[in-house]
Amino acid sequence: YFFVVDLHAITLPHNPKELADVSLKTVALYLAAGIDPKKSRIFIQSHVRAHAELTWLLNCITPMGWLERMIQFKEKARKQGENVSVGLFDYPVLMAADILLYQAELVPVGEDQTQHLELARNIARRFNDQFAKRVRPRVLREPRALLVESGARVMSLEDGSSKMSKSAESDMSRINLTDDAATIRRKIKRCKTDSAVGLTFDDPDRP
Repeated sequence: YFFVVDLHAITLPHNPKELADVSLKTVALYLAAGIDPKKSRIFIQSHVRAHAELTWLLNCITPMGWLERMIQFKEKARKQGENVSVGLFDYPVLMAADILLYQAELVPVGEDQTQHLELARNIARRFNDQFAKRVRPRVLREPRALLVESGARVMSLEDGSSKMSKSAESDMSRINLTDDAATIRRKIKRCKTDSAVGLTFDDPDRP
C-alpha cells in the first residue's frame, strides 16, 4: 500500500486548494517512481474513511499520558506555542490507525518514527487485551519497525542537529523529489558543514 497522508498534513497550517493539488502530484510521483498500480494500491488517505474511523476508536482506548511522551509533539509544540493543535497532539494515533488498518507486520520507518511505531504496538496490544483477549489470531497485529542502517536519519541541509523535513519552512533545508539537477546542486553547495577536517561516521558530535 502506498498512500498520500493528507489527513496528517492538515495538522499544520495549510492552504486547502494547494494541499489537494500537492496530493494529486504526489500520486503522480509514486507512478513516475515506478510503483505499478497493478501490483500495489495507491490512494489518498482521506478518500478511505476507515482511517479516520479507526483513529476515533483507538483514541477512546489510548491514554493521554502515552501521547504526552511523544518527542516529536514536544518539539513542534515548542515552535508553535499556543497555536499547536489537538490534531498534532493526536497525530501518532492516526499513524497507528494507518498501520493497524492494514495488519502490517514490518513497517519501514526512519529513526525518528520508532517511538510512534512503538505506540502503535502498545495500542494494538491494549485493544486486543481489552476486547479480544481470547481471540486467535489477534484482531490487531502488533507491527515491528523495519530499520535500515544507511539513511535511517537524514539531517537538514541548514541545521545538522535536526532531521530533514518536508514540513520545514525553508525549502533550502531539504531535497525534494521534484528538484531539478541545478537546484539540488545549489542546495548541496549551500548546505551547512562543520569546520573540522576529515570525514567521520557515527560521531554524535558531528551529526
